[in-house]
Amino acid sequence: MFEIDQDVLIVGASAAGLSTAEALRRGGHRGRLTLLDAESRDPYDRPPLSKQVLSGQWEPSKTTLRSREALDGLDAEWVLGDRAEHLETGARSVRTSTGRVLSADAIVLAPGVTPRYLPGQESLENAHVVRTVDDALRLKARLRTDRRLVVVGNGVLGSEIAATAAVLGVDVTLVGAAPTPMAAQLGDSASAMLAELHEKAGVRLIGGRRITGVRQGRTGAHVTLDSGEVLSADDVVVAIGSRPAVDWLAHSGLQLDDGIVCDSFCRAAPGIWAAGDAARWDHPQLGSVRLENRTNAAEQALAVAADILGAGEAYAPIPYFWTDQHNVRIQVHGSIPPNARLRITDGDPATGRFVAVALGPDQERPIGVIGWGMPKQTRLRRAELQTTMAPAL
Repeated sequence: MFEIDQDVLIVGASAAGLSTAEALRRGGHRGRLTLLDAESRDPYDRPPLSKQVLSGQWEPSKTTLRSREALDGLDAEWVLGDRAEHLETGARSVRTSTGRVLSADAIVLAPGVTPRYLPGQESLENAHVVRTVDDALRLKARLRTDRRLVVVGNGVLGSEIAATAAVLGVDVTLVGAAPTPMAAQLGDSASAMLAELHEKAGVRLIGGRRITGVRQGRTGAHVTLDSGEVLSADDVVVAIGSRPAVDWLAHSGLQLDDGIVCDSFCRAAPGIWAAGDAARWDHPQLGSVRLENRTNAAEQALAVAADILGAGEAYAPIPYFWTDQHNVRIQVHGSIPPNARLRITDGDPATGRFVAVALGPDQERPIGVIGWGMPKQTRLRRAELQTTMAPAL
């Protein structure tokens, strides 16, 4: 049984790691608390990077999750700018890139994810990813009116970057394997509506294509599609997904499978928990899942902290994410399969503001809710999912 005065080490000081630390202290934890992170910045929020920071609306300092005074109030040791390199599961200790060994009675793994790259991309000066503040600032400095930008990947991040760049007057092409932007997240109907928004904003869309190569040109970069078409641009942003940052755990003895495999309480091993983007846990209704979004990072952190303190329950959230594009907030609760039938419950798609419920295979049971510019009504409809979630969601 964990005692409130025992030591806790949290690997990863972003949203999930910080939220775990705060929940532990609120829950009465009095022991030594250490947060380790490879970045040297204080914890900051990532969703604004592809929108407010990239557009110049926010200074990077506005993304900081907590003031320095609030961080100091946690009475924690912050080990920043030092990367975790090996976990000794039995000893519950972590060796860092500087050779430091950190031990604790309980360890929370919240290492997050790293971007996926195209082959050869990292050697190209005009090819970018957006994962950190520095990434966003580097791309922001390149985006100017009359510039040409190709965004590779038409999922959530790629769509957000394309929308932001279009507002800045950049000539944007968004290309991806999905037929329309965010098809995997929004389903066919809503994804088609998002495509209309992008096209009205001047974004050129190329769907159903894969990239076969990217190379540096004399003044920019060239992206070759599987159709043979070559897209030339001043800059290329690659947003083709990410992978859990778990390579350093390869010899730890933990089970890894597209993330850190955990039980329904987010326990990866005795005395070791996982939270956030890299955690794959046994959802009581949905089976083995891993969620990459800001909401899950915070909610899973609360579940992990409660379990460490002896008050844990199986973690069974309704999946949720949101995105802001072209002045529209799009929210999704549950899931929206590609061919899901949508029942409009509020508003009207013709006005650009509506809420729709996605129905399951039986065409009766709600399995998802999508809100389009109607946040309050969307939250109310979410309640319909709480009694209908099932393994088929």
